Amino acid sequence: MPVTVVRFNLVEPGAGPASLRARYQTALEMAAYADEHGITTVQTEEHHGVANNWLPSPFAFAGAVFGATRKIAVTVSAIIGPLHDPLRLAEEIAVLDLLSGGRLVTVAGIGYRPEEYAQFDVDWKRRGKLQDELLETLLKAWTGEEFEYRGRTVRVTPRPCTDPHPLLLVGGSSQAAARRAARLGLPFFPSAHLPELEAYYKERLVEYGTEGWTMMPAAETPLLHIAEDPDRAWETYGSCFLHEARTYASWQSGDIRSAVRSGATTVDELRAEGVYRILTPAECVAQGLDNLVLHPLAGGMPLEEGWRSLRLFAQEVLPALTD
Repeated sequence: MPVTVVRFNLVEPGAGPASLRARYQTALEMAAYADEHGITTVQTEEHHGVANNWLPSPFAFAGAVFGATRKIAVTVSAIIGPLHDPLRLAEEIAVLDLLSGGRLVTVAGIGYRPEEYAQFDVDWKRRGKLQDELLETLLKAWTGEEFEYRGRTVRVTPRPCTDPHPLLLVGGSSQAAARRAARLGLPFFPSAHLPELEAYYKERLVEYGTEGWTMMPAAETPLLHIAEDPDRAWETYGSCFLHEARTYASWQSGDIRSAVRSGATTVDELRAEGVYRILTPAECVAQGLDNLVLHPLAGGMPLEEGWRSLRLFAQEVLPALTD
């Protein structure tokens, strides 16, 4: 059975508070529906100061999802680690771990947008050291014991319920990220299908005498939308996917490697590229993907169309996958 994911970043260009509130409420209702129909994961993420209203508070959203669901996991992929206060983040994740019964998965990266660091007055040049401090602090904090932090003795309570600690992965596409994960004995989440980086991580595990594992995107991890008439859907809603693709492209320099990377400048180019795919239920099943990532509200997608996609996925794709 493939891993099934519903992704939300709540983007809606030009939206006002009333429209965004409806989008957020719909996302929670969709998460509850996904939970009821056996979808395994809600995925969300973090970006700041984006004109199209990209979600900046993934843990607040995760908490709302946990309140609306009973079984589904929430993967935050990824937080921008150095932008977070380590002690406050340890508390936030511990509380969410307790509330959800261990359903939170956190991937910690360092980001790739200097303007986000500038917004929070965090030194971009120190991001590696800040990430080291963050990860080390989280692991100490979740023991519930006192430890030294920036020259003083501190203790973080409550302890999370997951043993030995909530699931925390180190994300990234660099050897520095792989080394960091191996040194701390944390699992590694490459930001794209990078077998050579996985091999490097395993070598560092041996070097440091630690244990870990890799959660790597498949060679193909398209973002999916399900429709009975893909031609019509591309014509009507392709601009939503193109908006998101162009936003991502504007952030990513040449050395950034990501599972979601598009060079398209038109809807036709985007469709031909295959990073975003609008498929019929039968076509979706025939793809034979190990990870099916549904993106029902991509780029400001109208809510009713997002619902159509999710219902087709739950009612026609999932049953075929379990046959």
